[in-house]
Amino acid sequence: MDISVVVPTLNDRDELRRCLDAVAAEAPSELVVVNGPSTDGTSGMVREREDVDVLVGIDDRNVNVARNAGLERVEGDAVAFVDPTMTVEPGWLDAVTGALSEADAATGPTHERLGAGVATDTVETRTIGGREVTYFDGGNVALSRDLVDAIDGFDEYLEIGGSRDAAHRIAGLGYEVAWETEMCVSREAAADGGSTERDWRRRYRSLSYRLAKNYGVNPTVPLRTVRHAAMDASAALRGVVSGDLRPSSWFGNGRDVVIGGTKGYVDGLRARYSDRSPRRNPRGVSARTDRAVTVHDRR
Repeated sequence: MDISVVVPTLNDRDELRRCLDAVAAEAPSELVVVNGPSTDGTSGMVREREDVDVLVGIDDRNVNVARNAGLERVEGDAVAFVDPTMTVEPGWLDAVTGALSEADAATGPTHERLGAGVATDTVETRTIGGREVTYFDGGNVALSRDLVDAIDGFDEYLEIGGSRDAAHRIAGLGYEVAWETEMCVSREAAADGGSTERDWRRRYRSLSYRLAKNYGVNPTVPLRTVRHAAMDASAALRGVVSGDLRPSSWFGNGRDVVIGGTKGYVDGLRARYSDRSPRRNPRGVSARTDRAVTVHDRR
């Protein structure tokens, strides 16, 4: 099986170099880098590498646009996506190949290297609207060509949550996502533990959009959105009580949740009726052909 690997990147030059070294060592059939409007010299660094088969330049900062731009260029029987901040571990490609021999999609664990050891995530599944959904990390997933065509790639309306939306659509079409424990990637933990800042409006716009688009006027959509909001509001309120968050910020976050959730719900219903096919993707790969600004192809 020929596996194409797509790495979408934006201003990640140093981490991208380590990522490409590790992917190239696995010897995929082709390696494609999709570079957003980076300003850190990423294009020059990638052009100098002989192990990158295709470099696509786009002018959009949306990772789902980058993923679709990569899908337009790959030629393999299957395509794997790797985040530029990740390093695939030895044996990763063999694990991908083995998993896709029995399933239509595959994902695996991320090892986050901490000062005191390594943290590893596990498979995440949910049953929503009678549908069992297996989520995957968009930075470590492989899809068969048939599945890519069936879902028409990623939904470019979404700036975040594109892989979770794809997981809903994959489940809706009856395809299986396999959890392969040997399909491992790793990354360094942020020195400060990572930022706790969140764009609440964008997050809830994404959440309500993908639920409304995939499940329509179904009680599960508002119920799940309200449940998420209640949990986040409770956590934020504890921050107010402890003095870590100002009350005005708490109220502002609540306003952003309402605005984002409402906007996403309306847009999700519009998208659902724009594409009534089971793939539910009105802004997928086939929707446009002008993503690439430049293409450097060594093949």
